[in-house]
Amino acid sequence: MSTNYSIGIFDSGYGGLTVFKSIAEKLPAYNYIYLGDNARSPYGDHSYETVYQYTLECVEWLFAQGCPLVILACNTASAKALRSIQQKILPFKYPHHRVLGVIRPTAEIIGAFTTSKVVGVMGTRGTVNSESYLIEINKFFPEINVLQQSCPMWVPLVENNEHVNPGADYFVEKYIGELFGRNLNIDCLLLACTHYPLLMDKIKSFLPDDVTVLGQGEIVANSLALYLENHPEIETLLAREGKRQFFTSGDIATFDRQASVFFGAQICSSTVRTGIV
Repeated sequence: MSTNYSIGIFDSGYGGLTVFKSIAEKLPAYNYIYLGDNARSPYGDHSYETVYQYTLECVEWLFAQGCPLVILACNTASAKALRSIQQKILPFKYPHHRVLGVIRPTAEIIGAFTTSKVVGVMGTRGTVNSESYLIEINKFFPEINVLQQSCPMWVPLVENNEHVNPGADYFVEKYIGELFGRNLNIDCLLLACTHYPLLMDKIKSFLPDDVTVLGQGEIVANSLALYLENHPEIETLLAREGKRQFFTSGDIATFDRQASVFFGAQICSSTVRTGIV
């Protein structure tokens, strides 16, 4: 069997690049293919059925490019589509492929970051309404009280490059105030959207000093490293040439300009049309 395969990384848009950046830093030797479905982003307010269909199309495209392992670096896709793909599609159509998400790796370790046992989760409406974090964290840490807060303006602020401007302060303070207004004992705040790390400095400025803020990039990267170590049947298939390819279903010039902000390095992408509107 060929050993020239890549790790696929999928997001509805740009945010997954913050996860990809951490993965590439942790595991630089592997080949990667990133796909952003920017033409149909954001996913946060779409129905379960729509997110599932969009995510499946993109996952299958990555499979076709030679990715036996795909990471859903998108909280909404992980919340609304991952389980169905893992249970209904892979066993029957792609038994030798794997798809992983970003929710479970976070849920598995979040207990180490709270002493009050009260955790806040900031996410899109889709992620919050799915209650995926409530369910997954409860599996590992039933004693933790999880409070969620949807932040519908944060993704638009980031994608329009307004996150560094003073105008963003209002919406950052607003959502944090709403969350902490329900419980002042929160000592760990999870940013359950891959766009949100770009707001990290502003978020921390409105928090008490003793609150730990968690992004998902490093957590997912560490989880992936452990997964590859424990699954040689996948790891041995992967090429180690350090290649990184970027694809978008949207406008290339816009993607390259915006994506470079998220990834922290210049990006040169290609467009994808087949199977993706």
